[in-house]
Amino acid sequence: MKEFVISEAKSETAVLVGLTTKNQDEAKTKEYLDELEFLADTAGAVTVKRFTQKVAGPNSVTYIGTGKLEEIRQFIKDKEDEGNEVGMVIFDDELSAKQLRNIEKCLQVKILDRTSLILDIFAMRAQTAEAKTQVELAQHRYMLPRLQRLWTHLERQGGGSGSGGGKGSVGLRGPGETQLEMDRRIILQRITLLKQRLLEIDKQKTTQRKNRGRLIRVALVGYTNVGKSTLMNLLSKSEVFAENKLFATLDTTVRKMVIDNLPFLLADTVGFIRKLPTDLVDSFKSTLDEVREADLLLHVVDISHPDFEEQIKVVDKTLQELGCADKPSMIVFNKIDAYTWVDKEPDDLTPITKENISLDELRKTWMAKMGDCCIFISAREKENIDELRDILYMKVRELHVQKYPYNDFLYDNFEQG
Repeated sequence: MKEFVISEAKSETAVLVGLTTKNQDEAKTKEYLDELEFLADTAGAVTVKRFTQKVAGPNSVTYIGTGKLEEIRQFIKDKEDEGNEVGMVIFDDELSAKQLRNIEKCLQVKILDRTSLILDIFAMRAQTAEAKTQVELAQHRYMLPRLQRLWTHLERQGGGSGSGGGKGSVGLRGPGETQLEMDRRIILQRITLLKQRLLEIDKQKTTQRKNRGRLIRVALVGYTNVGKSTLMNLLSKSEVFAENKLFATLDTTVRKMVIDNLPFLLADTVGFIRKLPTDLVDSFKSTLDEVREADLLLHVVDISHPDFEEQIKVVDKTLQELGCADKPSMIVFNKIDAYTWVDKEPDDLTPITKENISLDELRKTWMAKMGDCCIFISAREKENIDELRDILYMKVRELHVQKYPYNDFLYDNFEQG
């Protein structure tokens, strides 16, 4: 049962919808919609229009007000009259089954929310059996409470193969069982099977981690599209897939690294994002175990992103939810080559904003706060990479001595080095 099919229609056009509320001002709504447009682009959809509405909070029936919904419906109709069909409308929050049903009834086009869009991208990106299983589990968990919307047109009594037309209906439907009930049962069975499969994979991964020997584990974490995979390739001289798209990497990659005489393990992990669906976090538990079991976290940040401080908070919150907030960590500010700012005129007395702060000022500010626990680099231009290697060496060596104090082999190597 595949609900998420944007990737099959590369040229589909999309309309984006977001809310400005008392907890989210217009600037924040714009940032969220910028990210939603990037998500849509990653999934293969072209955004043609954005709609926003200022309200106290989401409408429980239609998410937005009926007037704004009618405005969107008219826009879709006008586009259709021009011969430019709108393929879908994407909402920047997770929608309930009721909201989805009512919005679809009014707009008569495909409706996606932020969660289903992210799930679609994950389905596109999944390469290994583990990632595919994790994504499928998250998709089924997402679909389960929304089955009534999916099967509204098939809600009828029936039995056997003569009841006609639903997915999985041949030979499976019992007497008096509705299509909705049957599908719910099938999905629950599938969820149980996928959970069992992931448990088996998790056991294999745990065994693999135990067999890695007495090596310190370092994990790259951070917001999606901050350059973790590029940095991984640079440090480990490997070829992890990297591109300027969201969630380019889903599968955790672990490489053995040696700096001078010191070996350790470096893991590249899936990127985090605002409003990351809970089902995805749960489904990707075994992947995120690399973060949980790491001895040192390298939090990679895109310093050129205008909202990088918000992204840091999102990652910190996710790490806290994973129980990793107290792990030794350092911030790696990446993409300094892409950082831009507007230099203020000497007679400009308006308050300094984040757009007016130079890279040198930012560097001093963060280094004053974090000391040697932060560094500014460009993975693409290979700036300050040797300095990063030196800091990594010192931190990994210190952690190794703490964790494996009786490892004479490494002690000898330390002395020789």
